[in-house]
Amino acid sequence: MWGRRRYFVLFLLIALLTIGIWVFRIISGETLYVDQLTRGLVEIVDGSAVFTFFHWVTELGSVTFLTPLTILVTLVLLSVFRDWLPALIFALGTLSSHRLNILIKHLVERERPSIFVAANAEGFSFPSGHAMVSMVCYGLLAYFLVKKMTSLRGVLTAQISLALLVFLIGISRYVINVHYLTDVLAGFVFGLIYLIGLIYFYEWLQSSRG
Repeated sequence: MWGRRRYFVLFLLIALLTIGIWVFRIISGETLYVDQLTRGLVEIVDGSAVFTFFHWVTELGSVTFLTPLTILVTLVLLSVFRDWLPALIFALGTLSSHRLNILIKHLVERERPSIFVAANAEGFSFPSGHAMVSMVCYGLLAYFLVKKMTSLRGVLTAQISLALLVFLIGISRYVINVHYLTDVLAGFVFGLIYLIGLIYFYEWLQSSRG
């Protein structure tokens, strides 16, 4: 277990170092090689059925969708756990990840590849808010769902389904051309780190109470 955790931490450190290099180059006005190499796919799917599908998927990570979802899940967690802490961590974790994303965007100030108001694509681009906030919101949902499940099959189904959803939401921003691929990858990494931090914080609070 410790060996796998060590490799995971190493992966996150390498990812953060890579993102740090990206940020430096973006601020310097350079175009990242990864983004240069991946623009062709966006042009191919433009206006196709694939574009339409991902335009629908992207709504599942929008503020319009996540706001009522967060309120609903918060109330459900409060009822199921009969404890305010899981509900509070979920609600404030999701909200604060959105605010953190806005802060990072204003620090980096990267322009989007295109503006698409109907897909909530305005303002700065790096990192993708849909990728980052969805990682936190649906990640916390998976975490708390698993705590109430007794079936291994149910646990795996919930985790895989929500992980796939987060991936599709993030990638949808690249496919519909409102984010560069590096925006999405950075959003996943920042969201994952913040998610892990929230889970550790929750478990620390629970152990302190117990």
